[in-house]
Amino acid sequence: MAKIFADVSEKEITRTIADMFNETMREYTDSDVIIIGAGPAGLTAGRDLAKAGVRTLIIEQNNYIGGGYWVGGYMMNPVTVRAPAQKVWDELGVPYRKISEGLYATWGPNACSKSISAACDAGVRFLQLTKFDDLVLKNKRVSGVVVNWMPVSALPRNITCVDPVALESKLVIDASGHDSVAVRRLMDRGYVKWKGMDPMWVEGSEDAVVNYTGEVFPGLIAAGMSVTETHGLPRMGPTFGAMLLSGKKAAEVALGKLKEMSNPPKLTSRSKL
Repeated sequence: MAKIFADVSEKEITRTIADMFNETMREYTDSDVIIIGAGPAGLTAGRDLAKAGVRTLIIEQNNYIGGGYWVGGYMMNPVTVRAPAQKVWDELGVPYRKISEGLYATWGPNACSKSISAACDAGVRFLQLTKFDDLVLKNKRVSGVVVNWMPVSALPRNITCVDPVALESKLVIDASGHDSVAVRRLMDRGYVKWKGMDPMWVEGSEDAVVNYTGEVFPGLIAAGMSVTETHGLPRMGPTFGAMLLSGKKAAEVALGKLKEMSNPPKLTSRSKL
């Protein structure tokens, strides 16, 4: 039988995987921004932040990246956006169809894979099968996340107890979708109010999601469907324009906050009083 591949041992393969994973853990335990959720909002925010030179880590509880962006509605994989969100597809080189004035569609796998690739190319790092457990809170400001292996949550408590670990960051973006895991954790402790999603209204919902995207607690920014759940906005169903533009706005907000943190306002003689 003809030899095709180079001589590489099993231990070299294992060592490479472990070394690269440990590289991420070493370098991103102190990130500029940690994003919870690798759906369309999280991917878009991550890409824009990383392109701006921000050290960005996305944690995702599934083994795959992309969330519901792989499929549209009712297990059918075409996805739609309303203008002007197709401009994000233009940036990524996603081919799409103009269905009518203001409505555009493409195949979910194409749009999703382009978003993932763009985020990776920009320098975003990912931790998959990583479950959000809690927030790091210092001086009444979100300063990171507490995470654990996703499979740990399936283990009976009486069999094993695996403590989580903490990852620090200057900002956290909750792009965890309907679960709104970070916002809900603060709600449980009485720090913020969380309203839950209203019934569907596409036009009203998408505008509201983008308009309401922003900081909901010092150090915590809500993006995507987390905005809908946090502020009690209508759901928009299987259209993704608001997710893309909310992700872009979340990145803009984060960049502004990071700039403020690196250049804090100087106290004047009056403010010192």
